Amino acid sequence: MSARRVAVRIAYNGKGFSGSQRQPGLRTVEGEVLRALEAVMPRMEGAFELKAASRTDAGVSAAGNVIAFRSAMRDGAELLRALNAVSGDVHFLAVAELPEERNIRHAASRRYRYFLPKEGIDIEAARACAPLFEGEHDFRRFCRDEGKGTVTIIDSINVSDECDMLVIEFIAPRFLWNMVRRIVAAIAAVAEGARTMSELERALQGEDLQFGLAPAENLVLMDVEYHDLAFVRHDDPVLHRKIAEGLHRSRVDLSLLLSVRQR
Repeated sequence: MSARRVAVRIAYNGKGFSGSQRQPGLRTVEGEVLRALEAVMPRMEGAFELKAASRTDAGVSAAGNVIAFRSAMRDGAELLRALNAVSGDVHFLAVAELPEERNIRHAASRRYRYFLPKEGIDIEAARACAPLFEGEHDFRRFCRDEGKGTVTIIDSINVSDECDMLVIEFIAPRFLWNMVRRIVAAIAAVAEGARTMSELERALQGEDLQFGLAPAENLVLMDVEYHDLAFVRHDDPVLHRKIAEGLHRSRVDLSLLLSVRQR
């Protein structure tokens, strides 16, 4: 029986990884996933065709990234149980059948949350900045340019006040490298009184202005959404507790992410 393609939602605390992409000599999310796959399906070594929907930098966590690979196991629940049994720091949450020609990177939307400490922040100023970045813009002053074009669309940015954190949520079909962290740094600079909204507007118009890069540890990829894939969850209370404990070890209290993942 040939190996089928599947998409699997995963969660991880980014603090323990040197990013998501495989890198020689470094511990990465993809490397940990590959290690788990080889332990569960050793006869398929080298044939998994592993691909991730979204790249996350070192320190960035995920509550709902998605990976695609080939699996010799036909039962989805059995696959998730087996992978969770051998993987300590990547948690496998849900699985969907993936058509042969489906590119997992083509998603309907991606959702990130940045947890910004409120100390010294003017919350209303932060909220006033957010709409400047919505819609289509050239974000070349707010990303690390990879030579792939810097014009893209942000569907929405929402700023909410939660305990001692300002939670800034971004939704867009795709994000450029470092884009969320650079926008957060710019919003924080205005909210702290160090920069002005006029400077943000001028940077969006192309003026060479820099606002820094917010720390990676407070950023979480919450979800990657697809309209055509039907994910089936693995409902395991022990796994849910394990995820909460792992995310709690990051710089901010991310245990609230479990409630977001209840699908």
